[in-house]
This record gives sequence, structure tokens and C-alpha cells, in this order.
Amino acid sequence: MEASVVDLRAEATSLLRELLRVDTSNPPGGETPAAELLAEYLAGQGIECEMVARDPTRANLVARLRGRDPGAPSLMLLGHTDVVPADAERWTHPPFAGVVDDDGWIWGRGALDMKNEVATRAVAMAEIARSGVTLDGDLVFVAVADEEDGTNDVGLSWLVRERPDVATDYVINEGAAERLRLSDGRTVVTITVGEKAAAAVRVTALGTSGHSSAPEGVNHAVVALAELIRRLTTYRPRRRLLPPTQTLLERLLGHGAEGDLDAMLQQATALHPALPQLIGPLFSTTIAPTRLQGSPALNVLPGRASVDCDCRVLPGTTVEELWEELTDALGSGVPYELELLDPPVGGTVSAVTSPLYDACADFLTRHDPEAILLPLLCTGFTDSHYLREAFGSVAYGLWPSRSTPHEIWSTTVHSEDERVHADDLGYATAFHVELCHALLGH
Repeated sequence: MEASVVDLRAEATSLLRELLRVDTSNPPGGETPAAELLAEYLAGQGIECEMVARDPTRANLVARLRGRDPGAPSLMLLGHTDVVPADAERWTHPPFAGVVDDDGWIWGRGALDMKNEVATRAVAMAEIARSGVTLDGDLVFVAVADEEDGTNDVGLSWLVRERPDVATDYVINEGAAERLRLSDGRTVVTITVGEKAAAAVRVTALGTSGHSSAPEGVNHAVVALAELIRRLTTYRPRRRLLPPTQTLLERLLGHGAEGDLDAMLQQATALHPALPQLIGPLFSTTIAPTRLQGSPALNVLPGRASVDCDCRVLPGTTVEELWEELTDALGSGVPYELELLDPPVGGTVSAVTSPLYDACADFLTRHDPEAILLPLLCTGFTDSHYLREAFGSVAYGLWPSRSTPHEIWSTTVHSEDERVHADDLGYATAFHVELCHALLGH
């Protein structure tokens, strides 16, 4: 007998609270206890589980329900168990206590990013296992380490190389959860179908060194760098359309995305206060100066000073094209050097037309009929990239919610007082159960 949404909510809430009590702050990580907790839970439902680790303290979990038909489509329910650090003194409730308040809010680091998703996907798999129904295709649950930092090569970047057998045709992962009521009365639910690529670039201003006690007339590098940073932050990158962002504008505007792109974007972002931040960066490169290096000594005017920039580029953008934009932004008259610290990573996209996309839309038609799916690119990086790149998987980010407003998502993820409403755990678990049956058959 299938569990009710109320039962699924209770089970997912219990599992989430256990996960929140495991401090997996990255750095340093230490995700193995979280993976073990999930493995014990899923194995208790008769599900095949395997711990896979390059670093014993940072294990990944792979769990599988094998389908009856090897030729049928397969689906991965993906999540990461690490979280960003939390400053406990700034929180209303301790970030690793898994507190549930009287209004149904579950507090803790990872409550929205993304132990909530991990818990609901694990419970959905457990519900399918105990139903006794054998799906046509394989259902794979993967909980990985090191997504938040990603530099240690112990999570999915390593797993896809070492264990190509985890490949699936379809993937549902993190990336979107907004449900927005537009100013024209329509409701949209976001789904990420791809992501921008991230590249790190160092801009070094060149000047004349000297003694800081006599700065007059010395063209030292810190002053030059200040001007270069001003130019970077006031530069207006060139905008262009990609197939997913064209679909995005068509959904928002209700007509074909033809004409002046700036005007269309202005019209689209006016539909909701969240849209300038959500969709504004999806049409061009963004350049964010974040780290500064200047003089090695307080009393020295440096001949070199630099700023590291986090550049997020549209899928398909080459290093040469990024260089052209940076050169345009920096202009002339101030000498500088450019250095590529990290080449672009990410920048993969899945088509908006697929059985997985249709299954997500069908769920909304049944349970939230006034809402339409709104495809986005993710401005940040997700592990979906590794699966698209390695296996050609169709990967989307979606965790539908109705009770946790956008304002909570936008202000508490990676910040203090992160929390999720328990009603969304039941709703999202039901979504995953229905999605698995719709896509994999039964």
C-alpha cells in the first residue's frame, strides 16, 4: 500500500533531521557518517547499497533498484551530503541540531542546500522499494561528497571516472525550487536545464614601486588597480540568446523571443522582484572581482597589484571570447596583465524537450495546475555537469516546493537561519515517487 503524503512528510522529516545533525561542513567535509546514515536507512528497505570512496572519510553512496528491462530508460536521484560552514552565533537555532519549531519549520545548515533534497529522494526510493513494484528501468540514488568545494576530487568528478556504471539516461538534481506568482497573475515553477561555466581570471595592474612615505607622483599599482576594478564593475557585457533562454523568454512574455533583447529582458524581469537576479545573468558573461593582492609590506608602494575575478560565461563560450570581453572591459591607458587561473568548468545544457521534462510538467498539471515550468540556466555550478559531460545524461534541477517562499530560499541558503517547511518534504517526496513511476514504468 502506498504511503500518504502525510506519512511521507513524517518519514522525510525524520531522516532530514538526522542528516542535519551530522556536521558535514566543507571544508573539511567528513561526509562518510552522512553516507553511512543513508546506507543504513536504505538497506533497511532492502535496497542494494555501496559505499564508494577515494578518501575513507569522504565516502559517496550509490544505491540501486534494478529494473526488469535492461533496455528501459534509467534515472538517477542525485544529491550531495556536504554543506557550507555555519557561524552558529548568528543562528536562531543551532545549525546542526535539526530543530523543528511549532510552525513546521526545520532549521539547520543544509535544510535547503541540499539535505532536504537528499532526504526526500532517499525516502522516495524507499517507498518504491517497499511497494513491491518492480520498475522497468533502473533507479539509482547517488549521494556524493565535496560538491560545495569540489577541489579535492573525491565526489562526483572522481566517481564518474572510477565508476562509469553509475551512468543513467536521466538525472534529477538540485538547481531550482522557486515558485513565483507573477505580476500578471500567472505562476511559474523554475527548473534548471543547464548551467553557466565558471572561470577564474587574475587581472594584474602594473605600476611603479616606491616608498609609501612619499606617494605623491608615484604611479603605483594599487591606484591603477582601483581604476581597472571600476572598469570591470561598470562594464556591460554583450547579451545573447541561447535555445534555453529563448524558451525562457517565450514562456515569460507569451510570444516569440524576437526583437530587441534588452527590451524583452526588461519586460520579463519586471514580472517578479526575484527575476532580475534569477534570469538577469543568463544572457551574458558576469565578471565579479573577489580577491585582492597588493603590497607585501605596509610601507611599500607596489609595482604590481592584482584582483582575482570569478567569471561566469554562457555555455559554449571560449577562452578567446572571454579574453575579448575582458579586454573590452579593461580598456586602454592603464597597463595590466591577464592570467587564466582556472579554465572554464561547467557550461553544459540539456534539451528542454525530453520525457523527463514532460514528466515534471505532468506532475505540476496534476498537483499545481495553475503553474507552468520555467526553464533556467543555473548561474552557479552543480554536479549535473559531470554527468552530462561524461555520459550525455539529460539532467535537470528541480525540487518542487509550495510552502517555503522564495524569500527564504534567497536569503538563507549559504547564510544563517537556513530552514525548510516540513510540508514541502511531503510534497517533494510525492513528486519523486510519481516521477520515477512515470519515467521508468511499472
